[in-house]
Amino acid sequence: MAEVVEVHKDWVGSFPSGKKITVVFVIGGPGSGKGTQCAKIVSQFGFTHLSAGDLLREEVKSDTEQGAMIKNLMHEGKLVPSEIIVRLLLKAMLASGNDKFLIDGFPRNEENREAYEKIVKIEPEFALLIDCSREEMERRILHRNQGRDDDNMETIHRRFEVFQQSTLPVIQHYEKMGKLRRVDGDRQPDMVFEDVKAIFAQLNTQANEGSNVSRAQINPFKRWFLDLFCSCFDLQDRRN
Repeated sequence: MAEVVEVHKDWVGSFPSGKKITVVFVIGGPGSGKGTQCAKIVSQFGFTHLSAGDLLREEVKSDTEQGAMIKNLMHEGKLVPSEIIVRLLLKAMLASGNDKFLIDGFPRNEENREAYEKIVKIEPEFALLIDCSREEMERRILHRNQGRDDDNMETIHRRFEVFQQSTLPVIQHYEKMGKLRRVDGDRQPDMVFEDVKAIFAQLNTQANEGSNVSRAQINPFKRWFLDLFCSCFDLQDRRN
């Protein structure tokens, strides 16, 4: 079992109070097509795509003390602390300048989820599950040509088992909250995206409706202020 180490808690910043930030988690097993669907969502709906795994790999390549620590942890088979992963995500979110985020391959387990809630404190709109059969994921991984050393049968089976054991509680958590959106990932990417597109179109509709409600709530005050403003001018005219 991999060993967990403690992490120094560095403050990386936060979003302005009251700013609406939209976060969607994208969950799926290895080879389920998360990256492909994220690219399509970014293109059509303007989200920023962040991959926890990519951010860790970028940090390892950087000439920093934290990057060296992460590299050593991975080499020794230890778990990278959830707080490091979450702070890398938050740092990337703040640097993006966007207010809509797809977080890919995260949370992988309940510890990830709890660290995110403690540090970022932004409730996801929903978790999108790319639900793909093990047979189809295995076929895709074995046939893709990305030059990855970890695409062998032994590693693939281990990654499947880790996903099943660690991520299932996360899926169940969001399902109980009514925040799980599930699509059939066994089909061709364009067919999968038809379902994904409908989910994000509904999210846009809800956001627009919420904005209209906010304007409707403000309008009565505006009318009262204008009435008061006009009455003052009317009183001044009478005095003149």
